[in-house]
This record gives sequence, structure tokens and C-alpha cells, in this order.
Amino acid sequence: MILTTTPTIQGKNIVEYKGVVFGEVIAGVNFLKDISASVRNIIGGRAHHYEEELIQARAEAMREMEERARQLGADAIVGIDIDYEVLGETNGMLMVTASGTAVCVE
Repeated sequence: MILTTTPTIQGKNIVEYKGVVFGEVIAGVNFLKDISASVRNIIGGRAHHYEEELIQARAEAMREMEERARQLGADAIVGIDIDYEVLGETNGMLMVTASGTAVCVE
């Protein structure tokens, strides 16, 4: 499966548009990661636990989107966009949404 943020694929012709596909993940961040991030906020540096959570959520959203494209018979997704939001009363949930257009190429 070819995955790209561009609307076309160099050297390939889009022969069929299958439709827009999405992958969504909502992940909770546990309180130990919150404590670690709070310390980082005070002393500086990167919040590796949050970064790992973000990387994992993004990868899961991409996999879900790719699987949905496969179910439509597509062999590529163009125009991929990834959005991030925080949810919940205390912003303790991370939502990652991946979307793109499933296509067939030759």
C-alpha cells in the first residue's frame, strides 16, 4: 500500500477513486505519565512518555485507515492528513485521526 500526503503519486496513474477513509484512535494517558510530564514542564526537556503515546496512537490510526482502504480494494491512499486533539474533562485523552482518499493505481 502506497501512503502519501500528496494528491498524486509520481510515476503512477490513479485509475479509480474508492472514497475517503479514516482511522481514529482515542488513547488515555495514565497518571504516572502525567506526573513525569509535570516534572519535565518544570525542569525542561522532552516528555518522552507523551511522545511515545503520540507515536503509538498515530501508527494505530494509520494502520486502521490502511485496513479500511484495503477493504475497499484500494492499493494506495493519497492526500493523507493527520489531526490531533485532546479530549476529556482534564484533557487526559488524546485523539488522533488519519484521513485520506483510497485509490487504485497503475
